[in-house]
Amino acid sequence: MALPNEWGTTEDRTIPGPAGSIPVRVFRSGEPALQPLVAYFHGGGWVFGDLDSYDSMCRTLARTAGAIVVSVDYRLAPEHPFPAAFEDCWAVTMWLATSGEELGGDPGRLAVAGDSAGGNLAAAVALRARDEGGPPLRAQLLMYPALDPTMSTASYEENAEDPFLSRSEMEWCWPRYLGGTTSEPVSYAAPAYAADLEGAAPAVIIAAGHDPLRDEAVAYADRLRSAGVPVELELYEDMVHGFLSFTRALDVARKGLEEAGDVLGRFLDAPRSP
Repeated sequence: MALPNEWGTTEDRTIPGPAGSIPVRVFRSGEPALQPLVAYFHGGGWVFGDLDSYDSMCRTLARTAGAIVVSVDYRLAPEHPFPAAFEDCWAVTMWLATSGEELGGDPGRLAVAGDSAGGNLAAAVALRARDEGGPPLRAQLLMYPALDPTMSTASYEENAEDPFLSRSEMEWCWPRYLGGTTSEPVSYAAPAYAADLEGAAPAVIIAAGHDPLRDEAVAYADRLRSAGVPVELELYEDMVHGFLSFTRALDVARKGLEEAGDVLGRFLDAPRSP
């Protein structure tokens, strides 16, 4: 049942997945015209997070992007290590590409988005969409994404003890997602390992200066650009990991999330490249 809120409606429902029904929450304005579709994958180190904890963020993105946002309650590690979460996110993205009109959406204007671990999942889904020739994505929104399990960048050294995300926390999360192994993962598990990024969806990437993940986000943006992929990178030098969730306390967080939605909306409405 769709429930009214201060902006539009939300609806909790399920979408078929590889291991059973996947719970999702749909955010939409109720506009009669078909709207773009965004599959949203939440953060939480692949271990934590749910639909409720990212309700406000998804609501803001739906409003500012002018899109229907579908938040995905994917399976969590360590009970369900890779590729469980990735497969759930891919299944929802494919369902939106083929059946999104059921939600009042336009499957031809489809994007993926996520923060932190969810940014990893969004980047991975975008790579698979590229590899399999579809669905054609208009954009990937990656907010301080976790892309590289080597944790070897300067930002990991600079921010190793940051209270909002520490090196030790990532050392705990990555093995649980990868199934306890430290061997080199495939690119769908760690997009930084992708040999080639040519043909990936246009990207909006947000990074925070006081974040262990800063450098891998910037490096991924640079690699995408070098591969000819349109990229908009925004580095918030004074911010910490997860800052876009602090919209009630930080003006910069509220403005940053709204701007991310605006840019995502522009990509969604831009003519598709041939």
